[in-house]
Amino acid sequence: MVHTVVIAPDSFKGTIGAAAAAEALAAGWHRVRPHDALRLLPMADGGEGTVDAFATAVRKARRMAVTVTGPEGSPVEASWVLLPATDAAPDGTGVVELANTSGIELLGSPPRLRPLDAHTRGFGEAIAAALAHGVSRLVLAIGSSASTDGGTGMLAALGARFTDAAGHPITGGGRGLATIAGADLSGLPPLPTGGIAVLTDVTNPLLGARGAAAVFGPQKGAGPDDVAALDAGLARFAGLIDADSDAPGAGAAGGTGFGLLAWGADLVPGSGAVAELVGLAEAVATASVVVTGEGSYDGQSAGGKVPAYVAAIAGAAGIPVALVAGRITADADAADFAGTVSLTHLAGSGEAAMSDPARWLAEAGAVLARTLV
Repeated sequence: MVHTVVIAPDSFKGTIGAAAAAEALAAGWHRVRPHDALRLLPMADGGEGTVDAFATAVRKARRMAVTVTGPEGSPVEASWVLLPATDAAPDGTGVVELANTSGIELLGSPPRLRPLDAHTRGFGEAIAAALAHGVSRLVLAIGSSASTDGGTGMLAALGARFTDAAGHPITGGGRGLATIAGADLSGLPPLPTGGIAVLTDVTNPLLGARGAAAVFGPQKGAGPDDVAALDAGLARFAGLIDADSDAPGAGAAGGTGFGLLAWGADLVPGSGAVAELVGLAEAVATASVVVTGEGSYDGQSAGGKVPAYVAAIAGAAGIPVALVAGRITADADAADFAGTVSLTHLAGSGEAAMSDPARWLAEAGAVLARTLV
């Protein structure tokens, strides 16, 4: 009997992107059951790999190359994705990812962290390219930021002006927020007719103990003094802008969420928006089985992460769903899954699994093909 299998993993962060993970799982499944029909719908929540996921999952999606200014000023070869026209977006939807334009991954490995100077200008340049193409709607993925500039670099690339007390443009990055005295957003382009959806799984406000600087600054190399300076600078910026700094997600991507709110964008949970755009529910409804996964499935994964979301969609349709994860921790609730595979267990250690994730994902796909159907 031929089965239809939907393969919808998130990225395995730090090791392999969602699109490549889906391809590896499919390769292993096909090795055991070569006649099954496989539908690859790599998922994302707004972080690294979102553009790749859309390019793989959406039929007739087009990858659009663009050269932008990277987070430390060097040119970066990036891309955004043009989704086909729909009734809601007759001229197509542009999907633009912060990670491949202004992300921390662009600072090398190990990253050359620049907590006060990294900026989001390249993200704004990619957004401008999508608007120049004439898209009807924008979908912006803002995970994996390198900077804490409140989105000022992005907004400046789109036409906003940020000045010091003497009327001179401020320095880029979070450092410039210490001298910001004027913010003129009148040069921003109008929103596309279908609006802007900003994908994020972060609900932090802009300022304070749960804000962009305090929570995410240390991950970008900010020490205690840097965090205090960045939070103060973000507060100066917020005092000049008519947007809610306490809104859930305003602190996402070093405050880029706040900058996008100031432009008029809507912040939305990443997993649900991606699922809708790639047609997950429709694909699952015609499937025999669904496979999902992520790098680490733990006690927090049920709170809106991709595998839990995919499991909920499959459960509502009465379709069995399996989980593949780099590791599955003891506190994880995997009761909703018809089968689970830990790459750590399969490879013999976490180090072995992470050293060749495509190989072990293919092995996991083969294991599930033998046991699920």
